[in-house]
Parts: sequence; structure tokens; C-alpha cells
Amino acid sequence: MGLELPSYVLAALTAAGGAIGYARTGSTPSLVAGTAVGLLYGLGGYRISNSEPYGIELSLLASVVLGGSSIPRAIRLQKPVPIALSLIAAYGAYTFGDAFRRTL
Repeated sequence: MGLELPSYVLAALTAAGGAIGYARTGSTPSLVAGTAVGLLYGLGGYRISNSEPYGIELSLLASVVLGGSSIPRAIRLQKPVPIALSLIAAYGAYTFGDAFRRTL
């Protein structure tokens, strides 16, 4: 299994999560953030699948951005959505960080 599949799955999860957040609460920031992070994951997966440069880095960047916004909220609020987003970010950071480390 290549790294494009996890990147595409995380893209779908974050984009869908942003859309669900918007539908439930009318939160435009949820929609924008979910779509932006999903786009980064999707672009990373596309570049990985086509053996283009910076695919792993884009997916790692998406994980860092997602973690940077969700982990502090998960610690502070201790609610299910920020905790789930933090776990997704941690998985992505581990997966793509390890792949990035192996390319050095």
C-alpha cells in the first residue's frame, strides 16, 4: 500500500467533517478549514500517486496544520470532535513524518 491511500482518506474525512460542521452549526470556519486541509491532503495524495515531488511534504503539512488547530482545543474542551481531529492529525503526522524521515 502506498501513501496516497491514507492521504486520500484523510482528505475525504477532513473535507466531509468541515461540511458536516457547517451543516450542523452553520460554522463557516469549519467549512473553510475542513476544505483547505482536505485539499492539502488530496493534493499530497495526487502528487504521491504520480511520483511528483513534495507529495509527502504536503500531506505532512496538512497534518501539522490540523494538529496545530485541534490539539489545543482537544486539551482545553475535552469534546469528541476536537479529540477525533487530533487523532487524525496524529496519525497523519506519524505516517507522513516517518515517510519524510525515510527520504532524507
